[in-house]
Formats: sequence, structure tokens, C-alpha cells
Amino acid sequence: MNVLETIIIAIVEGLTEFLPISSTGHMIITQNLLGIESTPFVKAFTIIIQFGAILSVVCLYWQRFFRLDHTPAPAGATPLQALLHKWDFYWKLLVAFVPAVVIGFVGKMTGLIDRFLESVEVVAVMLVVGGVFMLFCDRLFGGGSEQTPLTERRAFRIGLFQCIAMIPGVSRSMATIVGGMAQKLTRRAAAEFSFFLAVPTMAAATALDVLQLFFGDEADASWATADNLLMLALGCVVAFVVALVAMRWFVDFLARYGFKAFGVYRIIVGMAILILLWTGHSLAMVD
Repeated sequence: MNVLETIIIAIVEGLTEFLPISSTGHMIITQNLLGIESTPFVKAFTIIIQFGAILSVVCLYWQRFFRLDHTPAPAGATPLQALLHKWDFYWKLLVAFVPAVVIGFVGKMTGLIDRFLESVEVVAVMLVVGGVFMLFCDRLFGGGSEQTPLTERRAFRIGLFQCIAMIPGVSRSMATIVGGMAQKLTRRAAAEFSFFLAVPTMAAATALDVLQLFFGDEADASWATADNLLMLALGCVVAFVVALVAMRWFVDFLARYGFKAFGVYRIIVGMAILILLWTGHSLAMVD
């Protein structure tokens, strides 16, 4: 990878991490379009630059992310209930995060997730399927209310929706936002909780993949040269800045217009890729 390819992939990651169009799928497509070989460094790069996008959530929402509930606990609350009341925000994140831990661990151990990763065909099909669904999801789940509380049960169900995004091309953002809307949250509230949930989820997934790169059965740290580490730093910075801008724009756009435009985009991109593949063409710009 050269500097230009580094910047392009980081821009794609920053733009798509929090949009409902699948960041993993778009990075796979971009890598194929640029003709970049899937080396240990490239795999590490696409994993680690997610840290940049994750940090953008903490930066943009820092006042809401670093918070405790100092209101009095409900009358008659036990010491544990009082503690959970104070740490309510983080407790709900943990509850929503648990399904991804369990199902993600099983998927990793069985190799099911890795079999789907890097498959352009799977990405294209899921882009189309998800796009068709998004044309109608506002009508199906658009009745949210600002008065709807985020309970433990609702948080857990959103976490179950998030697990669907382990299939490349689905989009973690789409799955969790739709999950929130299905629990009667508004589009804005669902999107913001999706951003918050991305922090523990993506941090854990990134840490697991990095550990496997260094200590797994096929560990290979030969990619960790000075030049490559500079590329990683550049990629993280670019992903951070782009994700920061994309999030601010996306929340307002989603609250006003809904999912339909993203659905149309997904269908167009997915069908274009499938047609290329079905007609025997390569995605690489230079073969």
C-alpha cells in the first residue's frame, strides 16, 4: 500500500463506519478496486484504523459518553440497584454488547465469520438485500417516540440486532439503528445509541483481531515496520476526521429523511458489483 491507497481506504472507513451501508463491505470492495493484495499488513490496517472512527464518537459525544446518573435512585432500591442506577448508561451499553460477545466468539471459533469475510459476492448480495429492506423499514419501524425509555430489555434486543451485522455487507450501523427503531426509539435516538454501542463493540473486535495477528496460529508481525506504522497512524487520523464529519451529517439527515436514500444507494452498488462478477469481470481497476 502506498500513501494514496492508505488515504483512500481510511476515507472509505471514516465515511461508512457509521452510515448504514457497511464499512467492512466497502473496504473489501475498495481493496479489490485498487487491486491491493490482502497481505498481513493490509488486514491489520483495515482492522486497526477502526480505532480512529471509534474515537470520533467519544470526541463528538464526550459530554454524554462520560457521564454518571447522579439523580436519586428509586425509593426502596437495593445497593446493587442504586449502583446500576448511577452507572445506568454504561450498564445499558454492556447489556447491548453481550450478544455480540457470545455470538461473535462462537463465529470466530467455528471460522464462520472468516469464511464470509473478504467475499465480494456475499458483500454485494447483502448490500442489495439490506437496500431493499431499507426502502420499507421507515414504514415498518418509524413510529418511535422521544418519551420511549431505553430499558435493559430494549438494549439487549438492540444487541441481538447488532449480531446480524457479522455478515459482511449488512452494516452494523443499519442493524443497530433498525433494532432501536423496532424498540420504538426515534431515528435520532436509535442512531446515537448505535454510535455509543460501536465503542465497546468495535474496540473489542479490533483488540481480538490484533491479538490474533500477533499471537494466533498464523501470527505474523513482520508487517510492523516503521513505514507501515506511519501508514497506520495516517489512516487512523484520516478515519477519525472523516467519521467525525460523517456522523454529524448523518444524524440530521436520518432524522429528516429516513433510510430510503441509503437503500437506493446500496441496491445500485450491490447490483453493479453482481453484474460485473456474473459477466466474468474483475473489480480491480488494473488486472
